[in-house]
Amino acid sequence: MAEEMDLDDVWVLCRDILENGAPLELNDEMRALLSRTAQQAAISQQDAEDALRSHSTAMTLLREIHRRIGEGSNRLDEARDRVNELQQQGDFDGAQQVMRDVLAVEIVPFYRAQAERTLKKSAGLAEVLATGRLNPNLPDRPQLAVLAQRIQKGHALELTDDLCALLHRTAPTAAISEAETEEALKSPKGAEALMGMILSRFREAQSRFLRSMYRMTSLRDAGDLEGARQQMRDVLAVEIVPRYRQAAEEQLRGLDSPPPES
Repeated sequence: MAEEMDLDDVWVLCRDILENGAPLELNDEMRALLSRTAQQAAISQQDAEDALRSHSTAMTLLREIHRRIGEGSNRLDEARDRVNELQQQGDFDGAQQVMRDVLAVEIVPFYRAQAERTLKKSAGLAEVLATGRLNPNLPDRPQLAVLAQRIQKGHALELTDDLCALLHRTAPTAAISEAETEEALKSPKGAEALMGMILSRFREAQSRFLRSMYRMTSLRDAGDLEGARQQMRDVLAVEIVPRYRQAAEEQLRGLDSPPPES
């Protein structure tokens, strides 16, 4: 997405100039980037053009863009974390209110769009929780988690064609074979057990990977590359979920690559 790339580019620029003291060179390319990004940060084109007439006002513009991007990004990240926490507790009304609170104050269009998508997704999952009917426009695993919540609330699991199709799609992502899936889908109890296995494998894999990433980063930053590599090797020794195996392999390849030339 071009807008996201502009925000990323200007964030790096802000770090270099505002934090590291690099000079702001107001050439045509820089003016174009700041003009585009200012509008993406809800600053009018006229205000941006006025600011770009001098170096001092351009610096003021850059600081304001930096502030809006930083606040918007942090606000959205914190809100998403809270939404996930509330949804795991089954509080979808609270989760949606978190995003409404973001939308009440956010002015950067990119972050507003992200918040609106999260709100729409949460509302859709709430509908799945209330009715048990799957939504083809929502991702698979969050819907599985919601169906598991329905079961915990005492609702019977209906082994519909849509649910069977979803489980056939998601089981391989948790390293569950087709034969195991077919056997589980012979009864609602088997399907419940299959759902639980898929969800637990992903929870365990994510937790394992994030812990190892933290240790790997600490060791890498301390100069212990071999220790950092071992963290990912330890993950690969036990991990069966393809997504997290791939992530560990990518991290290991990155550690084995030569550092970029300065």
